[in-house]
Amino acid sequence: MPMGEARSPSHRLDKWLWCARITRSRTGAQALIAAGQVRVNRARITRVSHELKIDDILTIIIGSRVRVMKVAGFAMRRGPAVAARMLYEDMREADAASPEIRAE
Repeated sequence: MPMGEARSPSHRLDKWLWCARITRSRTGAQALIAAGQVRVNRARITRVSHELKIDDILTIIIGSRVRVMKVAGFAMRRGPAVAARMLYEDMREADAASPEIRAE
């Protein structure tokens, strides 16, 4: 990379899932990704080394549950659950908080 060129921060998908406490282990994150259960910006991702960027939208299928979240940050290491919660915005909660529009 040429000197002076800014690079946007990114993070490996498997590491981010683990740091954000979506999975209990990086091995579990890798298995979830390899099984095709993770989408980034609507594209199915099967490479564990896929680089995430801030504001990417993840759709994750865990069992019968679907989680939709927006990447808000990265962590250098896995921390407590409170810190992990700061790494993403739960899009389902955002949908529930917005007022419903009713057609009459």
